[in-house]
Amino acid sequence: MHQRILMRARKGPFDVLTPEETFERNWIGDNSGNLVFSHAAHKLLATSTAEITASQFRASPKDAAEINEKYDVFVIPLANAFRRSYAHRLAPMTRLIERLKIPVVVLGVGVQTDVDGNREYLRPIDEPVRAFCRAVLDRSHSIGVRGEITEDYLRTLGFSAVEQIGCPSMFLHGDNFRIEKAKPTLGPADRIALTISPYVSSMAGIVTGHHQRYPNLRYLPQDLKTLGTLLYGDAPEHRGKRSDIPLHTSHPLFVEDKVRMFVDPWTWMEYLSGFDFAFGTRIHGTITALVSGTPGYLFAHDSRTLELARYFGIPHRAMRDVPADVDAAQLYEEADYTALNDGHKARFEAITGFLARHDLGHSFADGDSAARFDRRVRETTFPPAVRPATATAPADLLTRIQWLRDQNRTLRETVETHRAQQLRERLRQAVGGPVRRMLRR
Repeated sequence: MHQRILMRARKGPFDVLTPEETFERNWIGDNSGNLVFSHAAHKLLATSTAEITASQFRASPKDAAEINEKYDVFVIPLANAFRRSYAHRLAPMTRLIERLKIPVVVLGVGVQTDVDGNREYLRPIDEPVRAFCRAVLDRSHSIGVRGEITEDYLRTLGFSAVEQIGCPSMFLHGDNFRIEKAKPTLGPADRIALTISPYVSSMAGIVTGHHQRYPNLRYLPQDLKTLGTLLYGDAPEHRGKRSDIPLHTSHPLFVEDKVRMFVDPWTWMEYLSGFDFAFGTRIHGTITALVSGTPGYLFAHDSRTLELARYFGIPHRAMRDVPADVDAAQLYEEADYTALNDGHKARFEAITGFLARHDLGHSFADGDSAARFDRRVRETTFPPAVRPATATAPADLLTRIQWLRDQNRTLRETVETHRAQQLRERLRQAVGGPVRRMLRR
């Protein structure tokens, strides 16, 4: 039976957009890690009978009638949606769901508080989360959550129909997944990928130390602001500023052309597959390395990162327990992937069982559907890595400059048109009938 799936995703896995377009319209939803789990969810559900449409993050209640008519199910892959800074977005999503008559399936939602699971910090969002869960469970058998911290939180709110299923991103290869260390130890010449959440200031000393010790270190940012910095340099308010975190073009990692950012998961994974080790604070930066076959290590700085690391058996430390002089070689040596490897099949069965209970199939049990998805990825040309503007080839830099000129001209024309319309309206309001007739001419 043909199944029409509306999926909450900023864009589809085969939508090709330039880095400039991505920055202008925020096609990564502020963080390129969003594309990793939404595209993995798309692959997981891409059976031969499924037609999947990305919602582009539209969540307006006024779209409910159209969604009810056009789709059979609304699938919502989520990350840390249960957080204080997201409550204003959760509310319209809830109002939309309340108007839907089709099933609603939530994949891998997580709560965000500190690594100790501070319950008091979450009090202000209790009611918005309750409303969201009630709306979903009126249209769903259960809610799929990232891990035990989120499950415990929802149970304190009175919900028992909760299942731990992790995040779709770790199931990009189905149940066939293992991580092995390619070498016994890590040396100064090895390729190391670093992920940083720019707001985690305690990463500063770690960045400096690894930049000095590992000449083949590369920083792989994920946030929209850094994408803009790579494309066009520092924003006016940041020009001339310096920081030990690579936020500005003055940082050595920018100056030495050691920063790479990707606007699609597939090129990101291909790049990471050539590294020996990846570590840092970004959970989907770490997962992207792992599904690329590269050993990864996470510094968990909040509950959302911690519970996923625990659920999947990803080697990790709490950020507060990471000394400034920690060394990647030490992390590599202590990283143990036994739990990750041995428990993967059972975790895959958990998420596919969850899908089955919600009348959703999966591509890995649907003939060659998963392989067909991978083949389409290989046949699609995605933009290469975005590098610091100072290291960009002249032809590419000219393209960026021309794009900026075009955008500036379009903006200027829009502003001038708007001003002209405002002026005409003011004149119409200020003058009498004869002049109005003249203006209409």
